[in-house]
Amino acid sequence: MYPGRHVQENPDRPALIMAGSRETLTYRQFDERANRVANHFRALGLRRTDPIAIFTENHLDMIVTMSAAERCGLYYTPINSFLSVEEAAYIADDCGARLLVTSAAKFDVAKQLPQHCPKVEHWLVIDLADPPQPFENFAAVIEQYPSTPADDERLGTPMFYSSGTTGRPKAVKRQLPDVSPQEQLGIEEMGKRLFRMREGMTFLSTAPLYHSGPQSSISIGLRLGATHIVMEKFDTEQFLALIEEFGVTHTMVVPTMFSRALKLPKEIREKYDHSSLEAVVHGAAPCPRQVKQAMLDWWGPVIYEYYGGTEANGTCGCTPQEWLANPGTVGKAFFGEIVIRDDDGNELPAGVPGTIWFRGGNSSFEYLNDPEKTAQAQDSTGTMSRIGDIGYVNEEGYLFLTDRQAFVIISGGVNIYPQEIENLLITHPEVMDAAVFGVPDEDFGEAVKAVIQPVDPDGGTEELAQRLLEFCTEHIAKFKCPKSFDFIDEMPRLPTGKLYKRQLRDKYWQDQKEKTSA
Repeated sequence: MYPGRHVQENPDRPALIMAGSRETLTYRQFDERANRVANHFRALGLRRTDPIAIFTENHLDMIVTMSAAERCGLYYTPINSFLSVEEAAYIADDCGARLLVTSAAKFDVAKQLPQHCPKVEHWLVIDLADPPQPFENFAAVIEQYPSTPADDERLGTPMFYSSGTTGRPKAVKRQLPDVSPQEQLGIEEMGKRLFRMREGMTFLSTAPLYHSGPQSSISIGLRLGATHIVMEKFDTEQFLALIEEFGVTHTMVVPTMFSRALKLPKEIREKYDHSSLEAVVHGAAPCPRQVKQAMLDWWGPVIYEYYGGTEANGTCGCTPQEWLANPGTVGKAFFGEIVIRDDDGNELPAGVPGTIWFRGGNSSFEYLNDPEKTAQAQDSTGTMSRIGDIGYVNEEGYLFLTDRQAFVIISGGVNIYPQEIENLLITHPEVMDAAVFGVPDEDFGEAVKAVIQPVDPDGGTEELAQRLLEFCTEHIAKFKCPKSFDFIDEMPRLPTGKLYKRQLRDKYWQDQKEKTSA
């Protein structure tokens, strides 16, 4: 979020363009506005390692605020803008935020936060001219401050909360080096090598910026002097249209965006020119093999993949060529060494699934206010850490994901990995989205359940369930096939692409618990 030399070298180059409103900030405008906010933070007494929170939709001033925090040495926490009052208040309170920035668009929720967040001392709201106390208007406040850099600029960093797909969200707190924000960071080198980013690129940002992947891509891009087109929210056809209109060279997506693009009518898919694309990076969630192959067939060898968590304890990546030679892989280790271990901590050979650990990466992270979870993520030697995924490596060292530990189905003593089944179901032409998980079963402990979002909103019939069962039986072992299918209007996916599977799964387990206790 620190543009550095590009402010002097390319002051009039657009740094940020909102895709819908077309509001734009040049590099000079962006830098001056971020400096004003940073000077306000200093005037409030905010100092290095102090925490703040940001609760807004994708907005220019959201990015400006993050940049200001990164100049003041602050920990800044972007809060999921779709959360309820209770959920947002929990994060603002848990992170210890001294200041919170929100927006008019989120004010129905935000105006209720002060009564739940006694630690927050200062409240700013964007695009609301005369907000009630204790809120102050963002623009009116920052215009009182100079546009020159604040004294003693120090590097700040985001402190993201997990998505909460397997429990209440926790903050991932990484060590904050005491350096100037002008220092070249490892993340910049990673962007160049892993994501094929380059100076002067045109980057299309497709996802909410409260998530680490989209946020870090803009952070890297600003350090490289890129022009960023920021989508307020993802729309599949608009995504294709923006690529053509702006000659987009780089973008980052999640696999559900691929799936939705592939299911557009052929005439829409062929309507837009995508020849400007140099690198399309995807991550954040598993990509079904068939979906990725279809995208490579459509767009050519421009699709790059990465795997890693917000913890930044290890990262993998693969080029299109590597993936085509090892279909389904998320790549080789780029940062840290992959170690696959069983439940007893023994290292496993190639081809055998187990818990994914990284050795020699960043093991210094902690889960804020949760020492037990922090301890579970690290081994006794302090040299290895994990984030809860299961997978295996092949003989060449390429990593293949199997599933999250929390969602492995144990049926009759046999481990079944839902991701494999989901990846198959999503390729069926009548399926828009799919979730697979275990539900209570008297004989086997758990049975495989599939919840389907059909392409046709009225298509969730017994006949479709039978067709899907036959489809599964044709392609995977019988014991992996769903024992039952349910249908849903809209899958509970986070805007970042992650499936909120716990929300689906817990309902079935709660229903069983109530039946048992009745």
